[in-house]
Amino acid sequence: MWRLKTVQHKARLQNNGLEEFKLKRREQERALRQARRDRQLVSKRLLLHEDEDDACEGEGPMDTRITTTGDQMVELLRGLQAGGEKASQFRELRRALKDTDLQLTFIRLENSMRAVVGLLSGLDAQCRVEAGKCLHTLSHSPHTEVGMACLPTTPYLLTYLSGQSAKFTELCLYTLGNLCPEDEGVRDKLLAQGIIPALAQCVQNHSGTLAVLEAVAFTLSQLLQAKNAEQKIVPLVLTSGLTSYLMAGLNSDPEYGIGAAVECAWCLHYLSCSETHSSMLVNQGALSQCSSLLVTLGRAVARGESKEGLELLIWPLLRCLGNLLARGDGYEEAGVHVSDCRLLSALCVFAQSFLHTHPALAREGLWVLNNLTADSAVWCSAVPCSGLVPVLIQLMPFSQGINIMVLRTLGNVAHKGTAFCLQLVQAGLLPAVCATLKMAEAEVVTLSLEVLHMLLASSPEVAEKFVQLKGVPVLEMMLFNSEESLRLRAAYIIDQLPQPVVDG
Repeated sequence: MWRLKTVQHKARLQNNGLEEFKLKRREQERALRQARRDRQLVSKRLLLHEDEDDACEGEGPMDTRITTTGDQMVELLRGLQAGGEKASQFRELRRALKDTDLQLTFIRLENSMRAVVGLLSGLDAQCRVEAGKCLHTLSHSPHTEVGMACLPTTPYLLTYLSGQSAKFTELCLYTLGNLCPEDEGVRDKLLAQGIIPALAQCVQNHSGTLAVLEAVAFTLSQLLQAKNAEQKIVPLVLTSGLTSYLMAGLNSDPEYGIGAAVECAWCLHYLSCSETHSSMLVNQGALSQCSSLLVTLGRAVARGESKEGLELLIWPLLRCLGNLLARGDGYEEAGVHVSDCRLLSALCVFAQSFLHTHPALAREGLWVLNNLTADSAVWCSAVPCSGLVPVLIQLMPFSQGINIMVLRTLGNVAHKGTAFCLQLVQAGLLPAVCATLKMAEAEVVTLSLEVLHMLLASSPEVAEKFVQLKGVPVLEMMLFNSEESLRLRAAYIIDQLPQPVVDG
């Protein structure tokens, strides 16, 4: 993504060296995006209010100790099929189904799932809710076999998403979300049954209900992490109208928690991982929405007003924004501008604020900054003009990829020409680069050489200043480095430096 020139020994310079270097960088960025796509974050949710419901009904919290045997499970099933007092039977069944072994026992009983379907689809509303709770407990099972056994119930769960009860809708959504990652066959069946339009209709029916929006986004994020999501799921989502609700959810009232915003942000991140459909996401306003919210969050973090756990929202927003920028999908035409440099400042605030507590998140913010400056003279000009170069220089001594991202960003700025290089030198970059040249990590040293080459080429005065900073001995030490590429780069820079005048 960044535009640093390749530095080789002058006897071996090739015309296509820069293009080869750019190609290598593009391949590395592609690998990074693939890693983000493949890093699965699927999880299962067990609703916390189930025990509260039992307490409200006078039964007290459900005992987590399981005493039900296989024979008793058979009797419970028969009792439910026969009718009569079902409330206590349902509670006992739910309690039993928390045991993973009894989950397998239950689904292997003859007609067990048919009984659940019958109760779930019956006329008794209370029975439907209780059957839904039992099914929800089953959906939390670690056994793939259990998820497949629950498939006959999914048409009813999808139908109930259009109901009026927000609490029951939430229960159905989390159950579907738990079933989504079980098996490709389960996901394909849900897609064929119309889960994407059902989610869109559900969030429309319950607009303004954050709990339902959070559950919808959770279920959708489970679907979007499928390996075939780019081909089968992303196009359906982008044409369903769901993205507008996801983006609206980013601005949910923080007084009610940020859970909905976090889930919506992760959905947008998974959508942004699509190589072929990201431009549609940009056109729908995702890039502008994410950058705007990051600016707001940056101000809150800078003022010390951020609440605990806010990084959970910042993380997916950064990933979404960085992915879209990495594609170069015309972000300036999409309405993302830096006339006031607020986004740049926010990214630097994140890097500084999370440097010690969440260094990976600090690196993520700098990755976005790198992508912003990779292809835009406007953004590159904004970095020194907004006084952010000293902030970035302060981050250069830190490892874990922090200094690498800083050097890439400053390299993007330096590549824009002599005037940019001189601004960087005036801000104090030259001594900082001299320091990173001495670091042990090969990639840091390579990037430092690339930046140094551009700075020295900008003005004879800069080269003289580098000599005064005793940078030449550092380069000369590199001539003995075990890596040939570093030796060649260092030798080439030394050859370009002004030679000392010898008296006599």
